[in-house]
Amino acid sequence: MSKTLRNHELRDRRHRRVRRHVIGTAERPRLTVFRSNKHIVAQVIDDSAGRTLVAASTLEAGQRGGATGNIAAATEIGKLVASRALSQGVTKVVFDRGGSRYHGRVAALAEAAREAGLEL
Repeated sequence: MSKTLRNHELRDRRHRRVRRHVIGTAERPRLTVFRSNKHIVAQVIDDSAGRTLVAASTLEAGQRGGATGNIAAATEIGKLVASRALSQGVTKVVFDRGGSRYHGRVAALAEAAREAGLEL
């Protein structure tokens, strides 16, 4: 088994463990984060209805200008997803770190969303 495959397997295991406890509802949807080496994606998901309410990513046309895999880019995505969620009427979310440590880009995204008005 290659090292990369093993790392993905371990991340998936951690993500399943987190998801046993973190469930998004209509009143408090789930803010989930996916982090790759080059990009970061955030979505606000209502698990009871099974649909994504809002999303933001460094893959979007407006975000692709500079570096997309650093803390500054994660901060911008946090602000963007928070503003989109607030425009949809979502003020409270539960945070899903997606199997990643609450550290670096993941923490920066969460802090930026908090500062932009979301209650995590």
